[in-house]
Amino acid sequence: MSSNAPRGLSGLKILVVDDSKTIRRTAETLLSKEGCQVFTAIDGFDALSKIADHQPDLIFVDIMMPRLDGYETCSLIKHNKMFKETPVIMLSSKDGLFDRARGRIVGSEQYLTKPFTKDELLGAISNQIN
Repeated sequence: MSSNAPRGLSGLKILVVDDSKTIRRTAETLLSKEGCQVFTAIDGFDALSKIADHQPDLIFVDIMMPRLDGYETCSLIKHNKMFKETPVIMLSSKDGLFDRARGRIVGSEQYLTKPFTKDELLGAISNQIN
């Protein structure tokens, strides 16, 4: 193995917050194969308790969710002293400029359009941790 290979994702704790079971399962499968420890949450409220419990290294948050949407969830994460440095990547089925801008305003580091490919998912993580 060459020394300039990108750092593996092994051991990273990642939280995937999405109300779609398919998206949660897809992300969990892809990331687990890379050696990540994956936690999932079905909405923002569920996410907040899991963030406190597991202290993930990186968080994927869907924008459109019931009860507490992705923007509100991201904003709450970023306003918490313990977690404000944790990278948050927004997930959305819409690839809109407004959504991207709003995501930036609440503090998200990146924006990923669903459905995402394995390379897009892993690339987004690499951008944040390397």
